[in-house]
Amino acid sequence: MRLLLVEDTVPLAQTLALGLEENGYAVDLAFDGELGSVMAFEPIYDLILLDITLPHRTGLEILAALREAGNHVPVLMLTARGELSDKVKGFNAGADDYLPKPFDFEELLVRVQALIRRSKNQASPL
Repeated sequence: MRLLLVEDTVPLAQTLALGLEENGYAVDLAFDGELGSVMAFEPIYDLILLDITLPHRTGLEILAALREAGNHVPVLMLTARGELSDKVKGFNAGADDYLPKPFDFEELLVRVQALIRRSKNQASPL
């Protein structure tokens, strides 16, 4: 499974990528909204992990552009914006899940697994 992580805090992005790779995922990184936007439209990703506050283009702008283009790749918002109004904006823009920072890596991992499983129409293991 190939993931795109768009996160401008480089140490956090590298740490998350390492943890995801240790759990069997291939992870591509983008550290700003401009590059993230270009990469998000590549049809190679099973899931996109997307920060909201990014240089050059926000995560919400990237997400809106994806959905307007008919791209239904699962998107998990990872952001410091954890207020209810922020979550509502994220979901209304087309996010499939929303995880405020700080978060536990184990929770991130199970959310990634669930989103990918749902996108492949697989039943949850018993």
